[in-house]
Amino acid sequence: MKKIALLSLCVITVMALTQCNSGGTKSGSAADSTATNDTFNVADHWKLGVQMWTFRKFTFVEALNKVDSAGIKYIEAFWGQPLGDHMKDSFGIRMSDESKIKIKDLLKEKGITMVAMGVIEPKTREEWEKAFDLAKYFGLSYVTAEPLKNQWDMVDSMAGQYGIKVAIHDHPKPDMYWSPDSVLAAIKGHPNIGACADLGHWARNGVDPVKALQELAGHVYGVHFKDIVKFGQVNAADTVVGKGVIDFPPIFQELKRQHFSGMFSIEHESNWLHSLPDVIETRKFFEDQMAKLK
Repeated sequence: MKKIALLSLCVITVMALTQCNSGGTKSGSAADSTATNDTFNVADHWKLGVQMWTFRKFTFVEALNKVDSAGIKYIEAFWGQPLGDHMKDSFGIRMSDESKIKIKDLLKEKGITMVAMGVIEPKTREEWEKAFDLAKYFGLSYVTAEPLKNQWDMVDSMAGQYGIKVAIHDHPKPDMYWSPDSVLAAIKGHPNIGACADLGHWARNGVDPVKALQELAGHVYGVHFKDIVKFGQVNAADTVVGKGVIDFPPIFQELKRQHFSGMFSIEHESNWLHSLPDVIETRKFFEDQMAKLK
């Protein structure tokens, strides 16, 4: 009986130790897998750009010079910005051919790439066609937009034909796309429609940016990169990224987990006439955070 009892005790002890070690190994394996098997290098896939709305008080040419001075090589253009430099029109579907050629040459000269444009809200099929034609001319990856609900099928079809994605943008309430749920509704059944994640507007709407990104996983084409001073307040002021209420490290981690491959467009809606130092500070913050993800 003593031998049986001793044997049983040994078996129980071994089983207990095995279970403990098994639990630790499983947890450790999962962590190790995340750390070592994910070879996605953000430096190879992420772009930092400037949404030209940041410099909306200046002409397109002046704004482009500021982008260049900030050491940034990508932009997201917006419709309506006066071109400047003796060009009498503004950026958009009504630009003259001469102006389009001049803008393209200027971009090439500075080594700056236009990746996207927006936020656009074409009202008719003709306006959408002209928008896609313009996007094709500049070789854009996507257009940031807030299409009408009855345009979803049409826009998705046209985006597929042009090979240019449409990224739905979220503005503060009561905008129809303020919630990730409304963006997901537009995406459903439309493979060429995704999201432009405006992190600041989500925070203004009381939406956790990380949870919103998780809900939209696999559908995020671009990011509007901004920070604000108060969560859940639709008119909260902008501040330099990293100095506000948004917790960015988990956002970067989530986008890395999703293998996001797109552009972070700095959209600084503050200090309008003297925001270049703010943009440079944001660029440095982004680079510091990205280095930690390698």
